[in-house]
Amino acid sequence: MSRLAVEPVCPTCHASARHAPPIMPVRPLTPAVWLWSAPEAAAALRTRDLATILRVYRRVNGFNQERLAALLGYDKTYVSMIETGRRTISDVTTRRHIARVLGLPMHVLGVTDNDDADFAAMIQFGDSTIRLAEIARQSGRAVDAVNELWPLVARLEARAAEGRAERDTMILLGQGRAALGVSLGTVLPEERLAAAARWTGKALVVAERLGDPVFLAHALRMHGNELRKADHVGAAVVRLSRAVAVSDDREGRGAAFALLARAAGEQGNADLFDRAITGYRDLLDAEAGRGMLFNRFTSREIELRGLISTGRAAEAVRALQTDVSGPPVAPQWHIIERVTAGQVLLAAQHRDGATEAFRSALTAAEVHRLPHQVQRTIRAADDAGLAEISADGRAALQRLTDQLAPSSARR
Repeated sequence: MSRLAVEPVCPTCHASARHAPPIMPVRPLTPAVWLWSAPEAAAALRTRDLATILRVYRRVNGFNQERLAALLGYDKTYVSMIETGRRTISDVTTRRHIARVLGLPMHVLGVTDNDDADFAAMIQFGDSTIRLAEIARQSGRAVDAVNELWPLVARLEARAAEGRAERDTMILLGQGRAALGVSLGTVLPEERLAAAARWTGKALVVAERLGDPVFLAHALRMHGNELRKADHVGAAVVRLSRAVAVSDDREGRGAAFALLARAAGEQGNADLFDRAITGYRDLLDAEAGRGMLFNRFTSREIELRGLISTGRAAEAVRALQTDVSGPPVAPQWHIIERVTAGQVLLAAQHRDGATEAFRSALTAAEVHRLPHQVQRTIRAADDAGLAEISADGRAALQRLTDQLAPSSARR
């Protein structure tokens, strides 16, 4: 379990078994969170001057002094004196009260809250937690990634819901939401993938507010892909088309093209698929890719799947014979490719080769605990009448379900 966990609960087990999230708050984020993400408000916070902060708070919210005074429980004259500098507030209790009511970070007013030191420590290593979780997911340990990310995101959500969050905290919350959603999208069965799309969608909400183009492009890519996996392909195409437009670095744009090509293929939109895969190839030709979505191995898998989905099996068979240099960047991409290769081999009437590819995919998917890849293999085997593969897949899926069930359910 994560060092941030406050309960002895496995988040992946709860998410997989239809349980409610263990400690995730349900309150909506307060308007103050978004207020203090705005550039004008952020500049006011940096001054750490109470008079400036109150004036900006009123201006952004459209409050007059009377309304702000009522919110704080003070007289209008008292607020006016603070704003004009005729009254200096040095009392810690009063400053703490103002910070709590307005949703200000306590330290901005020179005071601390009981849990501020603990939260500050968490923020310091929060970015490292997210990066390490991403490494774990990409190396085939997505369950570990979920179990690390969930407690971090839960505490960030709780803090933000109380209105005590500044820009750096909101950026971390957005990154955590995106990473958690993608990790859940890796380990959850197909019928639960909507949960992953919800988390990446919440990351996109933060990205839209913060005005960070790099994070916005990332959030659009991740949310679009999770929407596709949750069978909301039309919405996925919209998000991923926008991701292509706003991605300004080669690898990010390549990743957006890759995911758009996959969504277009599943939509059966041959023209859009061709445009996306061509854009992807052009970028790869200009610069060798190293990212998980921007490399030759991934490019071929996406091309194979898109050609099959758009009714061009003969072209897919020819593309399968094309050699690609280097292994997959992440273990799950080997599994994804084996399932796709099996479908192409079936189209070429090579049942033995397809059976071998599916069996390899099932073995690896169970090792890496990827239930929806097992489900994808089962569907392909069912369509081809490969009864033995179907039975092996259902047995593997049941074992994974048992592994991810909460311990109380296994008793």
